[in-house]
Amino acid sequence: MKVGSRFLRVLERFPKIDDLLPATPPANSRIQYLMETRVSNPVGAVSAEDVKKIARLSRLHVEADRLQPLADDLNGILGWIEQLNEVDVEGVEPMTSAVDMAAPMRKDEISDGGKRDDILQNAPKKDDGFFVVPRSVE
Repeated sequence: MKVGSRFLRVLERFPKIDDLLPATPPANSRIQYLMETRVSNPVGAVSAEDVKKIARLSRLHVEADRLQPLADDLNGILGWIEQLNEVDVEGVEPMTSAVDMAAPMRKDEISDGGKRDDILQNAPKKDDGFFVVPRSVE
């Protein structure tokens, strides 16, 4: 397995823009607009040279014939991120969960748990309420 193959497998999990488009998209669809204006020629687009430099800095081997497809995939991802920047989030509170719920709380009391005997029941060796383990350092 080459060093860069793991990197390529991760990147290949991201959908390619062509895979997301229907076979015949509507003439004025939002996806077509995105493809024509942002993903095809985004400002500051990632080039094959950029991918080569990133791979070299990451000490990953990427075949020369894979540089341009990776650059296209990265440009697609950046295009979708740019589209997310257009969403109006004015007045939207940050969320930690999709469902509004409170975390269950318990009293903060110190206890031994009361389960020592139950836990020690599974121990191969025990002595005076403790696990007996082989010595690891002489």
